[in-house]
Amino acid sequence: MAPSLISRRAPCWLGCPACTPWPWTNCGVGAVRELPRILSVEPIEQGGRVRAERVHLQFSNGARRVFERSAPRGFGAVIVVPMRDADTALLVREYACGLHRYELGLVKGRIDEGETVIEAANRELKEEAGFGARKLEVLRPLTMAPTYMAHQTWLVLAEDLYQEKLQGDEPEPLDVVPWRLDQLDQLMLRDDCSEGRSLAGLFIAREYLARRPNKE
Repeated sequence: MAPSLISRRAPCWLGCPACTPWPWTNCGVGAVRELPRILSVEPIEQGGRVRAERVHLQFSNGARRVFERSAPRGFGAVIVVPMRDADTALLVREYACGLHRYELGLVKGRIDEGETVIEAANRELKEEAGFGARKLEVLRPLTMAPTYMAHQTWLVLAEDLYQEKLQGDEPEPLDVVPWRLDQLDQLMLRDDCSEGRSLAGLFIAREYLARRPNKE
């Protein structure tokens, strides 16, 4: 029988009824400014491909500026916090070519065309860690450099795991490493765990689980 997947955005952790769709929209951090008006967008070709855009803007005070940003590509990405039990997440150790070393981090990958965030998260979990999840919950989007990149990575909490392996594009099997959430202070200081999205995702998941009503 196919697992029953739960796809929903988390409610406000602080109990603010006005905080939609994300908890911190109206949690006392100050009034949101009126967005600048986009006057025009020009593609910037690099090596025969459109890799960036020049955006002409007018701000609410009348000031005009030209910003450059990377051109949106693909369908986004997912990063998954798989919970082996209520206190333990599963990490994977894989080769990081940029730093030429092995890194500990969360399961992550691109969303394929036609996939939902939940479907992509479950597929990547099966490919990289050898587990599926019966319960998957979208917590929030993460960005890496929002001042000039539109790319978003969706943080997904995966629970009620079961063993299932799908063939991915990894050149070698990945090591699966359990890590207790109450020991993240040790993980964040390790030289082989430096990826910002993984660290942020683990701390966000830990905070969410601690505050979630009706714990299962």
